[in-house]
Amino acid sequence: MGEAQDLQAQIHEEAKEANSPENADISHRSRVPQLRDYTWWLRMAIYTLSLLSGQSVALLWGRLYFDKGGKSKWMATLVQTAGFPVLLPFYISPTKNKPTNNDHTKPPSALTLASLYVFLGVFLVAVAMLYSIGLLNLPVSTYSLVCASQLGFNALFSYFLNSQKFTPFIVNFLVLLTISSTLIGFLCTVGASAGYALMISLTQLSYQKILKSENFGVVLDMIIYQSVVATGAILVGLFASREWKGLKEEMGEFELGKVSYIMTLVWEAISWQVFSVGAVGLIFEVSSLFSNVISTLGLAIAPVLAVFVFHDKMDGVKVTAMLLAIWGFVSYIYQHYLDDLNSKAKTRSENGNGASEVSLVERG
Repeated sequence: MGEAQDLQAQIHEEAKEANSPENADISHRSRVPQLRDYTWWLRMAIYTLSLLSGQSVALLWGRLYFDKGGKSKWMATLVQTAGFPVLLPFYISPTKNKPTNNDHTKPPSALTLASLYVFLGVFLVAVAMLYSIGLLNLPVSTYSLVCASQLGFNALFSYFLNSQKFTPFIVNFLVLLTISSTLIGFLCTVGASAGYALMISLTQLSYQKILKSENFGVVLDMIIYQSVVATGAILVGLFASREWKGLKEEMGEFELGKVSYIMTLVWEAISWQVFSVGAVGLIFEVSSLFSNVISTLGLAIAPVLAVFVFHDKMDGVKVTAMLLAIWGFVSYIYQHYLDDLNSKAKTRSENGNGASEVSLVERG
């Protein structure tokens, strides 16, 4: 009888301890990383979908503009940045600057922010102009494959600017993607790819060294202010080059009509902003290299769509280049799969020793 009473008392004591405030707090904290994992994956899915859909559709609208009579390189450049007003409803949202648990850093000065956005905005003008020239002179399928060269450039810049680590699988994917892009090489598009790769590496560096904040408002600030500067500079170029004088005639000669001319530019501008949200969001959440990898996957989608929309030819060289690009992408994803397994194993080990669980967001 005495042993039964002792056992009952022990069970009662354990139940009381499990329901104590300290243990309840520990249980609550253990659920927070899991919840953050779900919200992080949701953001990643949204950003990835935005990048892939925006990029593919924007390339098709841009090709349609040139194919049906558009001639202005400055106008084709302008639509890559001028669609930022569609983001203003999100910008004024009260949840835009909702702080996170780690958002305790002192914000940079107005002069620092202005200098950053002006620098990146002017840089964006140069990259967008080179992309416009490339799209003017190349079929969508060829243009998209050449753009894959930006991954090789981005890897180089990420190594020096963002401390990107390299493993055999990542090196394999870089080599394959570089070979796939050099099978079809054209100067302006390769130059634009190098410029874009450098720009997104600098964007990641800006998040790490200057902005130091973790909320969606930082992503919108980067897109909108950079686009404002770029749009202003492009408008100056449009008028200084006197291309604006031929826009009325260009609209009248557009094969699909004046309304279609305007709508083509409007929808291309919106598509580029959708792409920007995804690209900058992935830089913010993971890295510039990861954002570029997803962008390269999107570049494999555009040539397929162009075959049906513009009847582009997919010869053996282009198919080979695309397969190499996909192979390289799989290598990169497999490396991240291995990294994730190692992180989970390390987390389980730490939890077993009493350490708190580390969320996937914090590991990123």
